[in-house]
Amino acid sequence: VQLQASGGGLVKGGGSLRLSCAASGRTSSNNGMGWFRQAPGKEREFVAGIAWNGGLISTADSVKGRFTISRDRTKNTVYLQMNSLKPEDTGVYYCAKSRTAVAGPGSEYTLWGQGTLVTVSS
Repeated sequence: VQLQASGGGLVKGGGSLRLSCAASGRTSSNNGMGWFRQAPGKEREFVAGIAWNGGLISTADSVKGRFTISRDRTKNTVYLQMNSLKPEDTGVYYCAKSRTAVAGPGSEYTLWGQGTLVTVSS
């Protein structure tokens, strides 16, 4: 099983990007999924998480109102819509699979994607 993140790139401040995370191989859609990011010189931080059925969503305060996580279980894909991007959103974004049916900042994540770079210019 692999997670493949895509959709990163260079965007001006105020712009938008949509990240995708596709699961391949023998996958189960019964797990929560999360997005994390790591800025240069900083620790990795939780951005958003979504439960297995999309019914419970957790979002970091720093992105609340700007970022939206969603999932399409039929496609084994999780998305992160990022609007009103700021230079401080710059970093490598990772998707990850939670060990349980929910995904929050305190959840245990057992599978990680390779990351996709987001650069926001001022």
